[in-house]
Parts: sequence; structure tokens; C-alpha cells
Amino acid sequence: MSRLAERHVRDHLERPEWPPGAVIGGVDTHKHIHVAAVCDPLGRVLASDTFPTTTAGFKSLLRFLRSHGELAAVGIEGTGCWGGGLSRWLATRDVHVVEVDRPNRQARRRRGKSDTIDAEEAARAVVAGRARTVPKTGTGPVEMARQLRVARRSAIKQRTQALLQLQALADTAPDELRDTVKKLRYAQLIATAARFRPGELTSPSAAAKYAMSALARRIQHLDAEIEGLDTHLKTILTAAHPGLLAAHGVGPDTAGALLVAAGDNPERLATEQAFAALCGASPVQASSGNTHRHRLNRGGDRQANSALWRIVLVRMRSHQPTRDYVTRRTAEGLAKRDIMRCLKRYVAREIYHHINPTPPAVAHLQLVPPIPMTTGEAALSTA
Repeated sequence: MSRLAERHVRDHLERPEWPPGAVIGGVDTHKHIHVAAVCDPLGRVLASDTFPTTTAGFKSLLRFLRSHGELAAVGIEGTGCWGGGLSRWLATRDVHVVEVDRPNRQARRRRGKSDTIDAEEAARAVVAGRARTVPKTGTGPVEMARQLRVARRSAIKQRTQALLQLQALADTAPDELRDTVKKLRYAQLIATAARFRPGELTSPSAAAKYAMSALARRIQHLDAEIEGLDTHLKTILTAAHPGLLAAHGVGPDTAGALLVAAGDNPERLATEQAFAALCGASPVQASSGNTHRHRLNRGGDRQANSALWRIVLVRMRSHQPTRDYVTRRTAEGLAKRDIMRCLKRYVAREIYHHINPTPPAVAHLQLVPPIPMTTGEAALSTA
């Protein structure tokens, strides 16, 4: 089949067919209120209203949407933030929820910006088929890992800041104190400073000891906190995805980042190409005319992209098949960064099959017969 015919069939398959009398909802989410709009299958707005972000407000919102007809789907903006509670609440009531990205900036410039307009655009995105992603459920071990990773990331940042401040105080302390602590390594400096007992703060040296002791004890407390979070994180991930942690170069931190990107329902990612794009590891076409090339994908989840990079870095040092690949590609003239980009794409494919061992079948799309082309289109396709 020609490219024109394939595009003709693909466009037809991507246009959803709504049953007669169906309505489609759209919700623009906020911290205290949600703005909902309801459209018919032609994208005409039937009504809109505002509801509080409480369980009673969710019930009123659902009654409002269903009062205009048979509710086919609801597009929600911000399902990973303020819309997470509403999307989970609707999913438990057998409502088809679709994740909607923020409205197109060109449309915003033409129509302006308001909560009602955003809700209408969310509904129209579902009507047109531009939005079709299933949101993360957030009800399983991956959501637990995400919550622990939030606390862990904050603790690591605070530890780094406290350690730098401790080192700065050691470098600028009075002479008699600086000569004692300046030569110490980080671990020795933390242990030594934690044992300081300055007594009365009657001199700069005593004040420096008190400040250094406070920072050192803070670092020790954060070390214990990070260790506890790592232990819980490893226990949760080992029970949920033991095969992923057994992969070469994959640890609890990198596995957590990749699983959080996929969510508790990885079946929403129909192909490994979709997972690679989600991680920002899929090359983007950038060809024009006689030039055929690809550019770096700077989108996707950057924490998952960083996790892929760390896995590749470990494998380049200790994984013989990866080392052989690097040697071969280097001999072909590829730079190291380009080789790592290729390896990130390969690792994304491997990780996807660990996360989602039985990906959903997409063969049903091929069962739809192609749309007959007109005479003009047939002539173009054979030209």
C-alpha cells in the first residue's frame, strides 16, 4: 500500500466514532474547583459549570455530565496532579477517562484563556481523537514507589546542601579549628563535627563548632532517612517487578524512575516505541528534501531518560555485549554520545518488556478494511 493510502486509512482509524446521543465531557482541574464542559459528538458545547474538589463535588460533576445524554468519555487535564483524584474516582465508576494535555498555544492566542475555554478544549480534544491516552491509575506499588521517591529526592537535595555548607564552614573557621578539620575527608568531617560540644557561645570558634555540629547531625539524620526510604523502595519494587531489578545495571532508583514513568497500568502503553518516546529516547524525524536525518528527542520524562543514561553507563563498563557494541560502533565512526543514544533506545525496548510482559495487541486495527480511494487519490498514490 502506498504512503498516501496508508495515511488515508490511519486518519480514518484515528477518528473515533461516537454512538448517537452520546456526550463527551471535558474538565479543567484546579486545587479547589474543577470546571467541566460537555459537548456533543460534533464538538458543540452543550453546557459548562464549576464544581468543588470534594467527593460531593465529584458526584455533582458526574450527574451534570450524564444529565445531557449518554456519557461516552471524559477528558481531564492534569491527571497527574490536581485531576488525579477525579480521574481515579470516575474510573471506579466505569467512566472512560482520557488524559488531555494543555491546550494548544495557537488556539489560546486565537480564543483567549479561561477555565471554561480550557474545559471545552479538553472535551473537543477527545471528540477529535487528539487525546486518547489512558491516565495512570495510581493505585498500586508504582504509586507507592513514586511517593517514596519524592521524599528521597528531597532528602538527597537537603543532604547535599548541608554537606556543602559544612565544608564551607570548615574552610572559613578560625585558625585553630580550621587546622583541625580542613584535612578531613567528608565522612571523617561529619563524624568529627557531630561530636563537637562548644559550650557557651562566647567566641567565633565556639559558634563555628555549634553550627558545624548542627549541620553534621542533620546530615547523619538525613543519611538514616535516605537509607530507610531505599530499604522500603527496594522491598516494594522487588515484590512488584523482580525481573526488572535483575536486569544488568538496573537498581532500585533507576527502576523506580522507569516504573513511575510507565505507571501502575503499563498496558496503556501499546508499544515499546511509545515507552521509548515517553522516556525521551526515541529519535525524532528531521528530514527535508534530499536530507534524511533524525534529531535528539528532548521531550518525555527526563527522570526516566536519566535512568536510561545511568543504565547505559554501567553497561558500558561492565556488560560485555554492550562493550562489544561500543567497540563496533566506534570503529564505524560514531561519537560516544551518539552511541549512548542508540544504547538508550535499546535499553528502553528491553525495560518495556520487563515492565509490560504481555503488551496489548494492536492487530485489531488491521481488521478494518481500507477506505476506497477516489480516482484522484489513486492517481496521486501511483504517481
